[in-house]
Amino acid sequence: MVAPDRNPIEHLQAVRRVLIDSDNLFGPHQLIPKVQEQINAITALREQVGGADRRRLLQIRTQFAELCGWFHQDAGDHRAAQYWTDRALQWSHGAGDPDLTAYILARKSQLAGDMKDPIEAIDVAEAAEETARPGTRLAAVAATYAAHGYALRGDGRGTLRAYDHAQELLHQMDPDPSSSWGVWLDDAYIDVHRARSLSALGDHKAAAEGFRTAIDALPSGYHRDRGVYLAREALAYAGSREAEQAATVGLEALSIGNETGSARIMTELAQLDTDLQQWRTVPSVREFQDALNASVLHEA
Repeated sequence: MVAPDRNPIEHLQAVRRVLIDSDNLFGPHQLIPKVQEQINAITALREQVGGADRRRLLQIRTQFAELCGWFHQDAGDHRAAQYWTDRALQWSHGAGDPDLTAYILARKSQLAGDMKDPIEAIDVAEAAEETARPGTRLAAVAATYAAHGYALRGDGRGTLRAYDHAQELLHQMDPDPSSSWGVWLDDAYIDVHRARSLSALGDHKAAAEGFRTAIDALPSGYHRDRGVYLAREALAYAGSREAEQAATVGLEALSIGNETGSARIMTELAQLDTDLQQWRTVPSVREFQDALNASVLHEA
């Protein structure tokens, strides 16, 4: 409920910021019901107003729907993530906010990458870049996600070309203080995605080095994302046959995975567990596998 003396738009914006901050620290599971409650509340509120206020509420409902899609994506429920991201895209057209539409298209590309659908990842990223206003971060965000689509197709040259394009767009942009979309995009963000793509292409040693550099540059508030990147770094070490380092980094990622309940972290660690089987007699590997098994049993 919104206090009667408070502007509902400002209240909803504040709630959304709190949900985003909470997600970074604690993960998505406790927040999914809360964001859906807000969407329902906004839907009811829109029936009571008209004109510009109703359009503004549609814009905010779109933002909450995109956030709901993100929470489901991090929770590992890709079908629900697709549903809410598609709803957000539909609503964004009615809201008349081209920046929001471009951002959601880019997010659809990111989701397609997590679902290992390279064609969808590339196609919707290209649509996002075409939709983005020149000079904004959004075109660079889209190019970053397109690059991983090329990696999933096994196209190494296309991957590196797309990441170079993303960095060119980033450095050519004219920052718009009125746009809040993609403000987190920087060289480190592009580099950590480049490292993930290098892993997908089989260049595990370069991927591990890329993850380490990018993680060291990650702001302290990105707790859950740090866990995701650590898990992917551990996989890269396993791919380059550095089992002890993989297990050590994997344990660090597991600690964050347990705290946040992020399926993106735990899915990577389940793959790491499989990759480390050939070194299961190594003490650090055995420690990681025991800790992971205990975590899975606790969740069950």
